[in-house]
Amino acid sequence: MVEHRLKPLLPFGAATPRVDRFDGLTIAENADMALASLAGRRGRADDLDRACRDLFGVTMPGPGRSASGQTFTVIWTGPEQWFVEAPFATHEDIARILKDKLQDAASVTEQTDGWVRFDVTGARACDVFERLCALNVRQMQAGDASRTLIEHLGCLVICRGQSQQFSVLGPRSAARSLHHALTTAAMSAI
Repeated sequence: MVEHRLKPLLPFGAATPRVDRFDGLTIAENADMALASLAGRRGRADDLDRACRDLFGVTMPGPGRSASGQTFTVIWTGPEQWFVEAPFATHEDIARILKDKLQDAASVTEQTDGWVRFDVTGARACDVFERLCALNVRQMQAGDASRTLIEHLGCLVICRGQSQQFSVLGPRSAARSLHHALTTAAMSAI
């Protein structure tokens, strides 16, 4: 029997996440993220809400918000729709974990390999986003989340800590373009 020794690669084709440092700013590829989408089924809102509170330890967030429990972060993406994040090392099969717990109260789809996440941290984080998108990131509070366009790419920006900690979720297939946009804005903000 043939033994395969395949290793998963990150969006840039490397085995380790990319980290770029600038004066007062860090842009880091975050590879420790398992991601699934969750959509409530018609007539099952109460069952879904109860199951999610038990599983995630948080109330399902509404428009423009995210909520973090001990393990999971739940991000509102649309009416009765959310992304669910968890550490990849312990939740690589996040879709199966969610489906087993939520049963037929929700439709669950694996999203991990469809998205890339960059964490933008530091005192100059807002300066970067002001050059890239129409969000008023200076007014965002921890837990705020919003869809926006960055370089013609549909992205999700999550405020993890007011004015200095943001995450950007973008299409994995455009990881290099999104990274280029972030680093170019970081260099122009110096």
